[in-house]
Amino acid sequence: MSAQMPAQSSAPPHQPSYARLAIILGILTAFGPLSIDMYLPGLPSIAHDFGVETAAAQQTLSAFFIGLAVGQLIYGPISDRLGRRRPLLFGCALYAVACLGCVLAPSLNALIVLRLAMAFGACAGMVITRSVVRDLFDERESARMYSMLVLVMGLAPILAPLIGGQLLLYWGWRTIFVVLSGFGLLCFALVLFGLPESLPAERRTRKTVGAVLRSYGGLLADGRYMGYIVAGGLASAAMFAYISGSPFVFIELNGVPPERFGLLFGINSIGLIAASQLNRWLLERYRGSQILVSAVTVTAVSSLLLVVSAATGLGGFPGMLFVLFFCIASTGLIGPNTTAGAMAPYARQAGSASAMLGAVQFGLGATASALVGLLFNGTAVPMAATIALCGVGSFVVLQLLVMRPLRVSAES
Repeated sequence: MSAQMPAQSSAPPHQPSYARLAIILGILTAFGPLSIDMYLPGLPSIAHDFGVETAAAQQTLSAFFIGLAVGQLIYGPISDRLGRRRPLLFGCALYAVACLGCVLAPSLNALIVLRLAMAFGACAGMVITRSVVRDLFDERESARMYSMLVLVMGLAPILAPLIGGQLLLYWGWRTIFVVLSGFGLLCFALVLFGLPESLPAERRTRKTVGAVLRSYGGLLADGRYMGYIVAGGLASAAMFAYISGSPFVFIELNGVPPERFGLLFGINSIGLIAASQLNRWLLERYRGSQILVSAVTVTAVSSLLLVVSAATGLGGFPGMLFVLFFCIASTGLIGPNTTAGAMAPYARQAGSASAMLGAVQFGLGATASALVGLLFNGTAVPMAATIALCGVGSFVVLQLLVMRPLRVSAES
């Protein structure tokens, strides 16, 4: 089946083939998971090299999440005004340079600042790829392309820690950032030579900064929209707490070799992918709101069981892994349905709504990641407690801001 371009006279000429475009955009979407997951096995080594606790090294994750949250709000309006290629090229170049800086970082504070710069570069690939798809394809083909990109996003968390673990085993944690810098240069070359501009000059917007801020203010005032994105963001933040805390809990607390960390990490990623595919089947039989309530309930209950396991040792490490699987896999059901519910009323403001959604998601993720570090006490309880706080919070927000107004509307 060939791609169907929008029927617009201003459509940019000489677009790459569907397969080549899918490969390029798929690689660009991998910026986030590769940057987060590849160096996770190296967090204890980073802490050791800089003479700090693992909790302090986890702040490099929080810095990255903050950069992703802020950057998404910036790149959307810039790419609407300047086109897609120039911001993408800038982001790829910034990312590559920041990664090289991480290789040479003389202190943990320097590494934290450089990880923030990495995030500002990575944002370009994560945000603008969605805009490129909207520029080039009609609704049906856009959905098809997005499905391919989601598959890449699911595979990257499986492969990244495995690759990172092997690099760490043979060459040390700084080598991971050499590889990531090479990835940034690869993306720069792919955009420069393989991705033509998808937004012609006559279709670009000229919104002022004030207009952009007003559109974001309107979104913040929409209680139901905020309910969806905060509920989804908290569920996602539970996963970020797991990402931040798992290197210590797995490697240092339970003796998992760093090179095998990726295997355990990948099992939960497979669960997330399986749940997201199950969601497609369930949507043919149930409303998204029904699936969402069930999934958030699973997250809340399993996260509370995780606290019990971490605090009492019940079930040991295998028991903790079993409960963690359900905590993480359920986000594969929550994410798509909260996103769909939030975006549904905003077809004409999809860019701003998407940027705000991403900013809230990664902002809450940064907070959860930092909380795991702040509560650090040498046990698995800080990670488990943060996951539970996010899981129960997601359930409460969904009930108060989304489901309760829906019930009131149905009764009236």
